[in-house]
Order: sequence, then C-alpha cells, then structure tokens
Amino acid sequence: MPENMIQAEGLVKIYKSKETEVLALQGLDLTVEEGELTAIIGNSGSGKSTFLNMIGGLDRPSAGSLTVGGKNLFTMTEKQLVLYKRDTVGFVWQNNGRNLVPFLTVLENVMMPMSISGTSKRREKALQLLEMVGMAHKKSSRMNMLSGGEQQRVAIAIALANSPKLLLADEPTGSVDVKTANYIFDIFTELNKSGQTILIVTHDVALSKKVRRVVAIRDGKISSERVLKEAYAERLKETSIDWRKEDTQEEYAIMDKAGRVQIPSDLLESMGLSGNKVKIALQDGKVVISGPDQK
Repeated sequence: MPENMIQAEGLVKIYKSKETEVLALQGLDLTVEEGELTAIIGNSGSGKSTFLNMIGGLDRPSAGSLTVGGKNLFTMTEKQLVLYKRDTVGFVWQNNGRNLVPFLTVLENVMMPMSISGTSKRREKALQLLEMVGMAHKKSSRMNMLSGGEQQRVAIAIALANSPKLLLADEPTGSVDVKTANYIFDIFTELNKSGQTILIVTHDVALSKKVRRVVAIRDGKISSERVLKEAYAERLKETSIDWRKEDTQEEYAIMDKAGRVQIPSDLLESMGLSGNKVKIALQDGKVVISGPDQK
C-alpha cells in the first residue's frame, strides 16, 4: 500500500499585523499518497498558495499537524528545514525569475542545486533531465535566449535536480500558450508514471480537468474533490478532446471529522438562501437541504 506523502490535519495559518489578523487556513485536512498527481484549485484568497508554501517549507503553520515525506514540519529546526527544502521538495514557480539564474547557461542552472547538495556526476544527470524535458539542445543557451515555455521546462529540470520526493508546481502553465501547457502537462504525466509525487496549484481549467484528483479549497478548508472518471483515464493525451468543455470528473463534497460539509455557493444562490439557517431531512435514503421557509 502507498505511504502518505502529505498528511495535514486541522491545519491553521494566521497572519498577524499590528492592526489586523487574517485566518488563511481554517482547519484544513488533506492526505496525498506517494505517487499521486494532485491539483489544488481555489479562488484568490482561498488559502491554496499558503498551503503550498507551508508544504514547501517556506512558511510555518500556526496550529494543527503537517507531515511531508515522514517529516514533521512543526518540529523542524532551521537547519533541518534547509535540508528538507533541498532534499525532499522541488519547486516550480509561475514566475521563472524565482527558478532561474539569468547569467548562467541552461546546463549550469540545472547543475547548480546538485553542486549545493554535493551530487556526483552532475553534468551527466543534468543532461538527462534536460533530455527528459526536451531542452538538451539548448544546454548552452542563457535565459534571455529562451521563450517563456522553454524557461518553464528548464525550471522543471531544476526542480528535479536533487531527486525530490515531492514536486510542487505553482501555476506551471499560467504564462504559456495552450500547446506549451499541454507539453508541460505531458512532462508531469510521464514523471508521475515513473512514481514521482506531484502537487499542482492551478487556475488552468483544461489542466485541472486532465488531473486524476482535484482538490478545491474555499475559505481555508477543503470544500470538494473531483476524481477523473474511469472512461477518461486512458484518454489524457487525446488532442481531439476539448478539456474545457468535457465533463471528465466526478465531484464530491468533503465532510470533516465533525460531520460538516461546505455547500457550493452557486447551489446556495440557486436555492435563494440569504441567511445562515437551512432545513435538513432524510428522504428516500438521501439528505435533502432546503430553506427555512420551504416545506
């Protein structure tokens, strides 16, 4: 059975200033198994980027528990956190300036994380990674000679340089065209087939519809999940499908340990609910929710 790569329970993150206090995560629960390719979606301010930053060791949780690759992020010292960010997670940012060093060549950029960790045969491994992302022919180029999509492919090779257990991608297709986005997703798919655990934060509708598991965050909690239908599992590479229009996934509401479920806002609006009270009844084995004045 696969082990849990990410185990978050009751995760809370509070940002404080002199005048305000913002609750970014409100008791988030999520488990991601080794070898999963999972996407996280949510509106701006939903907490998805905060969650990704905490998994990446870039931010500290306020309460709850968070374990990644068997490591407890609450109890790590600063030295342990540095090693964790170097060896356990690899990060692909939407802003390529955070991934790439402009005055180095493509090959030197990929080799740099290996130099820090002391990896042997750095040039050989870097060339293998560049071959995998289709950028070996650009190994001597500098960043200003590459397109945005090419830079993103190099960024993926850099993130994989130290063989991380978990690959994190923050809007990896957010600034590229559809053709390049499809190519990048194909790279993630092939990596996942080889056993790489991948967590993607995305606004890309087409990309999210191709992922086997999609987790939606709303108001700092997991509100729903979508799972790829079996009929589409073997059709991910078909170019004839318009992934923005196809209904490729089954959607499930998430119930927390206290039995609470977040109802999607569009359903509440269609019901005409304006207050915070609803009626709940069991009819023919189904839970039915109605407004307080409905019979």
